Amino acid sequence: MLSYQYISKNKRDSWILIFSFLVVITILGYLFAYYFNNPGILYFAVIFSLCSALFSYYFADSVTLAVSKAQPVERSSNPQLYNIVENLCIAAGLPTPKIYIIDDPAPNAFATGRDPQHAVICYTSGILRRLDKTELEGVTAHELSHIGNYDIRLMTLVVVLVGTITLLGNMFLRTSFFGGLGGRRRGEDGNLALLLVAAGILLAILSPLIATLIKLAVSRQREYLADASGALLTRYPEGLARALEKISSDTAPLTEANNATAHLYIVNPFHQDNGEMAAQATANHGGRGWFSGLFNTHPPIAERIKRLREMNL
Repeated sequence: MLSYQYISKNKRDSWILIFSFLVVITILGYLFAYYFNNPGILYFAVIFSLCSALFSYYFADSVTLAVSKAQPVERSSNPQLYNIVENLCIAAGLPTPKIYIIDDPAPNAFATGRDPQHAVICYTSGILRRLDKTELEGVTAHELSHIGNYDIRLMTLVVVLVGTITLLGNMFLRTSFFGGLGGRRRGEDGNLALLLVAAGILLAILSPLIATLIKLAVSRQREYLADASGALLTRYPEGLARALEKISSDTAPLTEANNATAHLYIVNPFHQDNGEMAAQATANHGGRGWFSGLFNTHPPIAERIKRLREMNL
């Protein structure tokens, strides 16, 4: 079941994210262009940010699949999986996404793409071996909820845009500390230039951190909705609940995952911050648990399972 209010919000947030990205990079470029008295820095920042935004919108899903070493699967090689996906797509009123597989024994899955017409669901070989049919239906319904609610566009954009902000921030910082790119302003403009570059350095340092925290916060929030929407789609919350138990109980890290793509998976692929530690820290240390929870890519597994089993369908 899709949340049309949430779909509108995700579409709006995607454009806000792109616009904010362009603004941040343009401000950084202006500050450093002014300090080094070199307009070329600003032109480079604007052109680079525009190209990155366009590339992210159209090709971030391809980058994600390539980084994950995912391969397309044909119907002839796994007809049962195709039947599960197609039947749930009919129930959800969604076009059938492409299906990819990562050859990795760790059970996990994620969805990516810019909209339901250009979507992909990616499973690991481990999840296909470990889960039974009802559990796999629960996972698939969860990922289809991400697709239908346009979570995939927002979170796939974040993968590339956050990385770009980090890259440019580091580049500007190295430039400011090691000089170059034109003569620095002197005289009366010197103090103003120093203030501007100080602001630019602070922005360059904080932008990647703020962007990452936003990414993680949005990722945690969307998992609860996708769990609920997926359970409503299958009319069997227990299937997804059991799947989450099996996936989280496997402690082997997913070798093809990385920090940029971890938030896309149904369960944290590194099994180091799947929520239980944050919940325990909250109980034992008060505020420290809340702080550590800021850096979790997913909400607590135990809480997700609890919510699913409390659903009355």
